[in-house]
Amino acid sequence: MPIEALRAEINEIDQQIIDLIARRQRLAGRIALVKTNEGLSIHDEKRTREVLENAFNEAVEKNINPVYVQKIFTLLIEMSEEKQRECSGDGNLP
Repeated sequence: MPIEALRAEINEIDQQIIDLIARRQRLAGRIALVKTNEGLSIHDEKRTREVLENAFNEAVEKNINPVYVQKIFTLLIEMSEEKQRECSGDGNLP
């Protein structure tokens, strides 16, 4: 397969990843409303550990570097928490 075709496939996957991140962010906004209504903190250490542990284990099963996958998920969690702060009026986004 020519490199152009492979790169086109990567571009499609990249777009899907961005779409999934956007979907995750929308859900984070909805979670912010629930947390606000229930008086819960934006940061949930137990949930963070759970997500990172699941990401690590899933990466190991799929034979990809689990440390890098955890780094990606750490960023996703940070983005979600920022989105939640934004939705509750405490964010730094424009």
